Amino acid sequence: MPEGPTIVILKEEVQKFSGKKVIAATGNAKIDIDRLINKKIINFKSWGKHFLICFDGFTVRVHFLLFGSYLIDQDKTAQIRLGFTFPNGEFNLYACSVSVLEGDVNDHYDFTSDVMNPHWDPKKAKAKLKDVPTKMACDVLLEQDIFAGVGNIIKNEVLYRIRLHPETETGKIPDAKIREMITEAKNYSFDFLKWKKKNELKKHWLAHTKKTCSRCDLPIVKKYTGVKKRRSFYCENCQKLYS
Repeated sequence: MPEGPTIVILKEEVQKFSGKKVIAATGNAKIDIDRLINKKIINFKSWGKHFLICFDGFTVRVHFLLFGSYLIDQDKTAQIRLGFTFPNGEFNLYACSVSVLEGDVNDHYDFTSDVMNPHWDPKKAKAKLKDVPTKMACDVLLEQDIFAGVGNIIKNEVLYRIRLHPETETGKIPDAKIREMITEAKNYSFDFLKWKKKNELKKHWLAHTKKTCSRCDLPIVKKYTGVKKRRSFYCENCQKLYS
């Protein structure tokens, strides 16, 4: 499943279609596709893992799920979920979830919870964390209403960076460490973006899918943690479990 930085890259790649009119649309998405024809793209936005195609009065929301993909100015034999033709090219989406949001997109999303948005508000994130004291760190980092865009890779790398055990309950994490977690959720997301653009993301992983801790030279633990039961990779020696 793409994480927030990957959706930001997509948003940047399709900017040439911003302000352009849709001259044809196709696909098997369960929306009124004909509604899109002859409509102008007002803007492309991202909120966490959601890609937003904004028109006047409504927005097409795309979630890439586990296996979604897209192509610009090309296609493939797979069934198109939603495809656009513009005067200056085409944009095709595959194996994703597509829905329509009526009205102003800003009425549907709180962009201050998106770690990669210029309006990201770390104070709001901290207040929300105080409301979930019994949730584990590995779960709260994946809560999209707190850290929109953070996925499992970012979660594992952030916890490794700040030396925090994924099964620590949020209410037991020291205040300074909470601030560190919030800061690094944003910092790592932008590092992810930079490395992804250079095609070198995996070589920078320190915890995710790793076998040995680079700090301690001890085995990295792989465990399905928290309520979400997502894969965590961590070092029991240097990532502290607060109790």
